[in-house]
Amino acid sequence: MAATRSLASSPRTGIWPWLALALVILILDQFTKTLILGYYKLGDATYITSFFNIVRAHNTGAAFSFLADAAGWQRWFFTAIGVAAALFVVWMLRSHAGQKLFSFAMAAILGGAIGNVVDRMMHGYVVDFLDFHLAGRHFPAFNIADSAITLGAICLILDELRRVRRGK
Repeated sequence: MAATRSLASSPRTGIWPWLALALVILILDQFTKTLILGYYKLGDATYITSFFNIVRAHNTGAAFSFLADAAGWQRWFFTAIGVAAALFVVWMLRSHAGQKLFSFAMAAILGGAIGNVVDRMMHGYVVDFLDFHLAGRHFPAFNIADSAITLGAICLILDELRRVRRGK
């Protein structure tokens, strides 16, 4: 009988581990950004290896500083997109909490999206600090939230490829 199902098999119960993962990502992201804001001035850098530095950079735009030079409206635009994405991800997690790779991807995206929304709301920009470079060319600086979003996107692609492969 469906009415006597245990809470352990309930879709609602299944969302909590994924929300906890998103929270861990959010806390790690905000902790590292707090360290950077506390110990670095804008533009400061610490050499780590021949291809990696820790820096303090502010990004008022989106990925790869897209729209960073806009007149300020982008702060609220990207904040709204982040909030809408977070709500959509929570809805998707509620609907698909039993699909492990998909839910992992959604949780990573959720934690990263909220991490960057918190930055936009608190500072008006996103704090970036991971600076990879090769032969004098620097990849745009990024942070833990960006890494989680990217990992989540990769996992979504892998999940879809697996789904298509199973369907054949």
